[in-house]
Amino acid sequence: MKISTRGRYALKMMVEFAMTPESPTKIVQVSKSYGISEKYLEQIVSILAKAKLVKSIRGSQGGYLLVKPVDEYSVGEILRLTEGSLSPVDCLDANGYCVHSDFCVTQNLFKKIEDAINNVVDNISLKDLLEDELEIRRREKEKALL
Repeated sequence: MKISTRGRYALKMMVEFAMTPESPTKIVQVSKSYGISEKYLEQIVSILAKAKLVKSIRGSQGGYLLVKPVDEYSVGEILRLTEGSLSPVDCLDANGYCVHSDFCVTQNLFKKIEDAINNVVDNISLKDLLEDELEIRRREKEKALL
């Protein structure tokens, strides 16, 4: 399983929105912070907005806001929305079917991998990522002062 840029950038964008939860964040800010194309971010934010994870605020002071507290978003929720299934093999997907599943020697192994992935991403919140980001930025400032 490999997370695409869409999933990675969605997480980064959500962290940026979480940095200022009471004031809207413009896509251009996210683009500058992470060096990501505005057009690509706009495609991703539309997915997040359709799923009601963020809301759009119009106007010159507008941008995007989270719709719920940062600790109520899981990494798994965001990744599944932008990536689809996190399953390592198609036969474990909700739509996947394999005629050999009753006799497949590797299906149990792949199910354990899927369970491990889900356990990790479902138990890390956006708040956890925000705390990590704040620590990274703190270390960058310290380094710049040296």
